[in-house]
Amino acid sequence: MLLGMSLLYVGAVLFLNGLWLLGKIDDREIVVINVVSGFVTLCVSLASAFGAGADAASIKAAALTLLFTTTYLWVAYNRVVAVDGRGLGWFSLFVAITATPIALQGLAGAQTPIDMWMGINWAIWAVLWFMYFLLLALKRDLLRPTGIVTLLTGVFTGWLPGFLLLDGRL
Repeated sequence: MLLGMSLLYVGAVLFLNGLWLLGKIDDREIVVINVVSGFVTLCVSLASAFGAGADAASIKAAALTLLFTTTYLWVAYNRVVAVDGRGLGWFSLFVAITATPIALQGLAGAQTPIDMWMGINWAIWAVLWFMYFLLLALKRDLLRPTGIVTLLTGVFTGWLPGFLLLDGRL
């Protein structure tokens, strides 16, 4: 259930961040969903890492989830202090590099449809974080494509599977 809860908020924040990148939401207004999603994923990470029954797999999941948490809180911070996001861009490169072997491991070791789906998600997230690196750190003119990919990633890797998991359909 924690995965479903996290993914629901990942979906929400990515969808809304996509709309924000496309100019549909104000800079200051996007702070709220980033802080809420950061807080939700932080709580899930803490429960996974330090809760009863924590093991190597749950601690790894917590560490990876904190990559999302950090991203969302950093986006919120950047909007509050009005900086250009270069630091977040370089962090995004770090995350893209980290997510790539996670995707490859997930795909290579997939035993169930959920395992395969998670491997694909990590691959999509790696691409998205790389797009943020190009946009923010290298200042490439990718605002519109990054906004569209962010929005679609939110729906298909976050909201839809998160909702289905919480609803007991996955």
